[in-house]
Amino acid sequence: MSSKTLFSMLIMLIVGSSINAQFFKKLTKKAENAAQRTVERRVETETSKKTDQALDSILEPGSGGKQAPDVGNQGGDAPVNTGNTPSGNTNAGAPAASGEKSITIYSKFDYVPGDKLLFFDDYANDFIGDFPSKWNTNGSGEVVTVDDSPQRWMELLPGYNTYYIPNAPNLPEEYTIEFDLLTYGMDNKTSSIAGIGVFLSDDPNFDEGQNHASAWIPVGQYGAFDIGVRNHIKGQGRTINNDIRADIRKAVLNQPHISIAVNKSRFRLWVNEEKYVDIPQMIPENTLTTLKFNVNNIKDGKEKIFISNLKVAEGGVDLRRKLLADGKVSTNGILFDVGSANIQPQSMGIIRQISQVLQQEPSMKLKIVGHTDADGSEENNLKLSKDRAQAVKDALISVYSVSSDRLISEGKGESEPVGDNNTADGKAQNRRVEFIKQ
Repeated sequence: MSSKTLFSMLIMLIVGSSINAQFFKKLTKKAENAAQRTVERRVETETSKKTDQALDSILEPGSGGKQAPDVGNQGGDAPVNTGNTPSGNTNAGAPAASGEKSITIYSKFDYVPGDKLLFFDDYANDFIGDFPSKWNTNGSGEVVTVDDSPQRWMELLPGYNTYYIPNAPNLPEEYTIEFDLLTYGMDNKTSSIAGIGVFLSDDPNFDEGQNHASAWIPVGQYGAFDIGVRNHIKGQGRTINNDIRADIRKAVLNQPHISIAVNKSRFRLWVNEEKYVDIPQMIPENTLTTLKFNVNNIKDGKEKIFISNLKVAEGGVDLRRKLLADGKVSTNGILFDVGSANIQPQSMGIIRQISQVLQQEPSMKLKIVGHTDADGSEENNLKLSKDRAQAVKDALISVYSVSSDRLISEGKGESEPVGDNNTADGKAQNRRVEFIKQ
């Protein structure tokens, strides 16, 4: 049979079949929708890029608006496993949050991370495809990378009674929790009750416990869904059982940074720089020792949820008192873009508190000292530490109107470690900024 005859038969089958015609019609429609989503994403990306460049020109003059590469993956291929060897994360904090940013928002952001690190994991020492070594679960999961970014993520699989538990010490009275969230495949068909839960429990294993508190972060897109807050106190039952209205749909698609502060019974939660939860009597005091995560109501295989850069730290109290009392305060809560002096927005709560001390004490002068971990060369780390200290100084001047003659900055690179540079925890401790009264 000739190729011409075969071609003619194929055309007749396509044209003559109503099923095939409907299929191609649907395929065309999907292509049109995909093209529209691509255009919308590009417009949003360009808008965010311009906003970031304007911000960088204020926080870091001369930076040219350079940003860390975006590892977002909405609407593209699913996150994939690449390589099979552990790799370090050079002087990296959490990824920068995408979306619009402004000095006004920064100046009001009041989250302050704890200053004594209890747990940190970016999966740098785990093999791609393995379950992370510093976690436990009664389900399953794996470490993955996204596109060509070195950033590692852990995929959490759905299940009503499936928990993911970091091997962290028992939670103290006052502490903070931070992590980055990455979603894939979320759209208008995602369930209204789909999301990720953060649980604080008196049970160290895979159960809610007799005393517990939780926050449920929704990921659905077809409506502005609520952040759920619940607790249970032995002998009293639920004293908190509420849903707080929050439209975080855009944030969910752009790698939001989640921050939580527990100060005895008080519970607060921020998504990026916006606080959504502040409940004064939510946590059963001196009983909740274990942090857990749970993912539920997502479509297995189509929708995915990942987390990275989990940081648990004791403290998160008023740094102003410590600086005034001791004349010195050190924090690893000021985060920067990878290998850069660009300050990440979730760090501005600390800088805000420092500015308040300077406002309260008009004669006080401060030295700002930057430190790095030991990844990279000593020369590069020394320069990076100087640049980061200068960036903090610039933020105090430009954002909070502190007089420049009250501030000096210097960098010490990797020369004064306080933790083990061979571990992720130690590196996170070494990446710090000090404020010293002069």
